[in-house]
Amino acid sequence: MKGSIAIVTFFIVGVFLGYSHLLPSYLIENDFSLYALCGLMFCVGVSIGNDSKTLKSFKKLNPKYYLLPLTTMAGTLAGCAVVAMILPGRTVTETMAVGSGFGYYSLSSIFITEYKGAELGTIALLSNIIREITALLFAPLFVKYFGKLAPISVGGATTMDTTLPVILRYSGKEFMIVSVFHGFALDISVPFLVTIFCSL
Repeated sequence: MKGSIAIVTFFIVGVFLGYSHLLPSYLIENDFSLYALCGLMFCVGVSIGNDSKTLKSFKKLNPKYYLLPLTTMAGTLAGCAVVAMILPGRTVTETMAVGSGFGYYSLSSIFITEYKGAELGTIALLSNIIREITALLFAPLFVKYFGKLAPISVGGATTMDTTLPVILRYSGKEFMIVSVFHGFALDISVPFLVTIFCSL
């Protein structure tokens, strides 16, 4: 939750500085956001490559749980396609690009802003933060009415970090590796899927 508040705070400060024209012009005129995106992708790569214990723990995972990230992707993208039909002024590919963030707001919103502009990037930021907060607040209800895998699927890419504690509390500690694998797989998919849908 603190991470979400920090991201939104930085976003609001950025909007204020941009609106007030207080930033040096070279930051706006040059591809500064591209450099920030490249730096972020580098950090993501380092964190994934450096975590050998997590990679080894995936060998203990029941093979049927390898399908969970795929079903989360399919359900999210199908839902986005349906929403696109009732949202005026938004194409299916735009809504699917937003949905492809899977809760990974810091990465997906920068990608979408770079490809599609600040408006859709802002929508991506807010929708992915809402996804994370929904998983945090309603995990017990998801477990009660939809089963122990439900909060993992709802949490999307956040299930290996921010939503992991609440998932362990309500789904059980036996789902730790499932949750981490799910978040790991979706983390990796975000830059590829967002780029594909933004390019269509």
